[in-house]
Amino acid sequence: MNSVELSAGVIEYEDRPGPGPEPAPTLVFLHGLLMDETLWAAVADELAPHHRCVVPVLPLGAHRKGLRPDADVSPRALAALVAEFLEALDLRDVTLVGNDTGGLLAQLLMADGVRPERVGRVVLVSCDAFDNFPPGLTGRTLFRTGKLSPALFGVFMQQMRLKPVRRLPLAFGWLTKRGDAVVKRWLRPIWTRPEIRRDTVRVLRAAAADPNLLVDAAGKLAHFERPTLVAWAQGDRVMPPEHGRRLAELLPDARLVEIEDSYTLIPLDQPTRLAAEIRRFLDPVDNPNQP
Repeated sequence: MNSVELSAGVIEYEDRPGPGPEPAPTLVFLHGLLMDETLWAAVADELAPHHRCVVPVLPLGAHRKGLRPDADVSPRALAALVAEFLEALDLRDVTLVGNDTGGLLAQLLMADGVRPERVGRVVLVSCDAFDNFPPGLTGRTLFRTGKLSPALFGVFMQQMRLKPVRRLPLAFGWLTKRGDAVVKRWLRPIWTRPEIRRDTVRVLRAAAADPNLLVDAAGKLAHFERPTLVAWAQGDRVMPPEHGRRLAELLPDARLVEIEDSYTLIPLDQPTRLAAEIRRFLDPVDNPNQP
């Protein structure tokens, strides 16, 4: 893993440079709450032969390096941290790809403005939107646990060591059909690191304090004119499919694809299909018949 020092602390990131000596088109992938860069591993495997794939480990509960204790961890500040990351690495004309909370952060950047030379396109993959914040039973349960002290939060999360608990609808059971082994890895920092528990509780409390966040953002999305792909799980039980359709209608230059046999975490459940849709979005002339 690479790392970069930003205003909130050290952010790790994976960087697959793409083919050959010439600069490759760059994708920056944003994961969700209690997730890390491995959410995107299979999708990046598919895309990296022809694209540079950059995956930051955002401070959302599965990060391995604690933030500065006084860092602002509100959703708006975390979106600004993504913009700072793009600046620090001097990434230009990127395709920003966000799933779950990562899609929330992408929407905040789209709504409040991100320098146009930095982000050229966006892919929103089954994510928080409109009034679905916190999202579904999973999100509401997690926000409630944020009211606990970091120590008690850690005690509560220990039960996630058991697969039957992780597969409950209030945990990860409605987020992924196939990705439990990856989910277990994501939870290890919370189980073992007090500074990660501290950061996570602060993130949850800051998010809960801004319940109208995405309703406000939605009012500004119509001004985002860069190309956008909205990829949504047909069977999503946490992020309503209707929200994917609404986003595609709201954004001036958007295309909607609905992906079958998947829950919210499409990068785990249907990585090959998602990668194919991203390729077609980026290269419609070269890939007109992708499934």
